[in-house]
Amino acid sequence: MGILLSIDLGTEGARVGAFTEHGEVLGEAHRAYPTRFPKPGWAEQDPRQWWDAIGAATRELLSTEGCRRAGPVIAIAAATTASTVAVVDASGAPLRPAILWMDCRSSAESERTAKLAAEHPILNWSGGSDAAEWLVPKAMWLRTHDQENYRKADRIVEAVDYLTFRLTGQWVGSQMNAVCKYNYDTIAGRFPTELYAALGVDDLAAKLPDRIVEVGGVAGTLSPSAATHLGISGSPVVAVGGIDAHVSLLSCGDRLDGLVSLVSGTSSAMIAEVDEPTDTHEVWGPYPHALHHGKWLVEGGQVSSGSVLKWAGESIMGVARADLPGLIDEATAVDPGGHGLRALDYFMGNRTPHRDATLRGAVIGLSLGTTKAELYRAMVEAVACGTRAVIESFERAGVSCERLVFSGGIERNPLWQQVTVDVLGRPAEFVVGANLTLRACAAIAATGAGVTGSLTQGSRLFGPQVRTLEPEPQRVPVYQQTYADYQRLTALVQQFGRSR
Repeated sequence: MGILLSIDLGTEGARVGAFTEHGEVLGEAHRAYPTRFPKPGWAEQDPRQWWDAIGAATRELLSTEGCRRAGPVIAIAAATTASTVAVVDASGAPLRPAILWMDCRSSAESERTAKLAAEHPILNWSGGSDAAEWLVPKAMWLRTHDQENYRKADRIVEAVDYLTFRLTGQWVGSQMNAVCKYNYDTIAGRFPTELYAALGVDDLAAKLPDRIVEVGGVAGTLSPSAATHLGISGSPVVAVGGIDAHVSLLSCGDRLDGLVSLVSGTSSAMIAEVDEPTDTHEVWGPYPHALHHGKWLVEGGQVSSGSVLKWAGESIMGVARADLPGLIDEATAVDPGGHGLRALDYFMGNRTPHRDATLRGAVIGLSLGTTKAELYRAMVEAVACGTRAVIESFERAGVSCERLVFSGGIERNPLWQQVTVDVLGRPAEFVVGANLTLRACAAIAATGAGVTGSLTQGSRLFGPQVRTLEPEPQRVPVYQQTYADYQRLTALVQQFGRSR
């Protein structure tokens, strides 16, 4: 008997989970770390704080009675936010703060990638361009605006690649992150050096991981220094993980046809797999072999979702996090057809379907009588409208959306849940009391250690409990109008942005 250790490096902190080989949950621990916003549209973190948080959380977890009885750690897997880019020297020491996924400073660089789609067909796998969030535009920005650190950098890598290095001492990249975030050609098995050269970062491939390995493959074994830091004895296998939201598909069971996993937390990511590539620029992808071999992964998302609600409740209204349930209750009692507010959720730009890093949020209809509860409800409705826009773009691309499975921070906000299904006008499933990323990493670790023969077999062990939520019939027509207004307001904001 042994422990499968899962690491989930999120936006606000690191969460570590422990599971038995039979799928039993042994526990989890969490440590927070800060995000800095040095300029509008910028967001940065210190990778050393990631590692410190992971170490503290792991040591706490493994000291529990359940973990002590379960035996040694036999395998480890990690998933992280995507497009969080670390810039490090040859020893792995950070040269500058990591540029967080939500950072949109490289919007101009993103626009440059869109001009090369005809010449470089590999960009079709990212919907015709690289988003401002992604590694390549961020590397382009560094090359221009932080030349010294770009020149000194031995590696410019995704957060998950950085963690794999800290765990094993080897620069092994996740095939998922490589194809989804830095244009790796999974069919030919090579970096698109011609594209990098055309974008002015001809040396980027040398700064990326030395070896690209598929999710569930083995990166190596835990190094002695990492074992000491984590409080682990022996040399367990380190399996290659990937993007937190994307690997969540592994926790939704082994039947993925028609399923969309919606991980709704600080941001929202909508993930599905299809048998044939889509032909649209409204979604990201399709990415070949990103998770399962022979499948194409598509993704959409909202840069700001739960973060918008945090901004409204905590930052603007000054409601303490412990008191948010009271605000949510008040907002739940607000008549959605009577408050007269409309809002947009583009606080840090739009991922999909507009793919516009320059879009910004808005609230209209304010009066001197507007209450905190009304404003909070309007922000919830804006986030729900953004979710509907992504699902509709999937359907226009031919992606089946028969089953919607929500997880993440939305689980703790019943108003957000109900408004979402009301705006969608259809039922959806919500994961109960489970972190899908940790469960998915357990499946990945089990595959890497040979406990299971494949990711699909691993998925069967770690499926969560879900409950179905139905829309309230009387509110569906009200939200049809809200959504129509949201679309019109979006068009006006886009027009305003182009005229500036």
